Amino acid sequence: MRSAVAKHLHPILGRRMVDWVVAAAEPLGPDPLVVVASPDSADAFEGLRVAVQERPLGTGDAVRSARDAVGDADEVLVLSGDTPLLTAELLSSLVETHRGSGTAATVLSFVPDDIRSYGRVVRDGTGDLVAIVEAADASPEELAIREANSSIYVFRAEALWPALDELTPANAQGELYLTDAVRGVVAVGGRVGVFVAPDPDETEGVNTRVELAAAGAALRERINRDHMLAGVTIVDPASTWIDPTVMLEPDVVVHPFTVLRGTTSVATGAELGPHVVAIDAAIGANALVGPFCYLRPGTVLEVSAKAGTFVELKNTVVGEGAKVPHLSYMGDAEIGDRTNIGAGSITANFPHEPGRPKGRTIIGRDVRVAVDTMFVAPVTVGDDAWTAAGTVVTDDVPDNALVGFPPRQDVKEGRGGRRND
Repeated sequence: MRSAVAKHLHPILGRRMVDWVVAAAEPLGPDPLVVVASPDSADAFEGLRVAVQERPLGTGDAVRSARDAVGDADEVLVLSGDTPLLTAELLSSLVETHRGSGTAATVLSFVPDDIRSYGRVVRDGTGDLVAIVEAADASPEELAIREANSSIYVFRAEALWPALDELTPANAQGELYLTDAVRGVVAVGGRVGVFVAPDPDETEGVNTRVELAAAGAALRERINRDHMLAGVTIVDPASTWIDPTVMLEPDVVVHPFTVLRGTTSVATGAELGPHVVAIDAAIGANALVGPFCYLRPGTVLEVSAKAGTFVELKNTVVGEGAKVPHLSYMGDAEIGDRTNIGAGSITANFPHEPGRPKGRTIIGRDVRVAVDTMFVAPVTVGDDAWTAAGTVVTDDVPDNALVGFPPRQDVKEGRGGRRND
């Protein structure tokens, strides 16, 4: 990856790569679910049981590091942390096949269009596995095999742990390979079955940023397809990025170049985009957002509210039917029902004095905010109030009041750019 960040911690669509693998495993109800991590990343998995691999001595050593954490489990499902396209359905089929076959272990294989340097799966006449041969060690006949090893396995624990105990270093680095443990199971007479993934893309690993982008595109397509089948209109799925944690109700319309992240939720009838970014926002029914709009965390748009062109909202509630149509910033604010915010208006919510908290702006119902109004927080504006163009609101405004009187226009004729000779 050419990165200071560990490969499995690189983000894809709002999750780290390894989190996608964990999410695929969780529906199977593994008990326990163990993540093998290096000492540097051991504290990066809150809520999960972590086994620490003290030194990077290969996949076999990684699984062996988890032995105490796994405990007395009868079966061990081994997953690779760099396969974010895995699905729970595929893993469930793998486990069911293993249990029904009576084998000591089952390897998940796949047949990719481009097998590249994946290890080849060598079978005997009955279809059981004989060996997994790495591409660098394969003969020409073995290289011609199109079935690849995914590095995902199910073992009976009684076969796995003795095979790991017998591992010896396979290279100058002293690394221990899990594929050698599979070979060890076969060597002592254990049967190893093979389950072929119906969709080879689900087993693809990520080793470069090119492959990271390809995995992100595949996940984007999967998420968008699910939303569209559930009744959401996504005008251009190829340019729309939606995190897996986003909730969209039927009859939402999402226009191109829109990014929805985190815990964002969008209710029926809302229309977003084009060019909207929403993070941890709640968008109500029939709301209108965009184009070119940024909703930051804590933003709430109530029913039929509007956040329009070149508008940024942060930690702000926009009431039912209220509008922030264009060219405005509202931060740490509450905007009442049916209020209209004129173009160029902002809340000045960040104090210059160190240590002072951000102030909050509260604007009542049915308020008419004229263009270029500045609210210097903390400040409250009552219901039915109006501001004049160019107003700076520094003090609370009562209900039904008009605030702000910009300087009177002064016209001096004959003082323009054209001069009389």
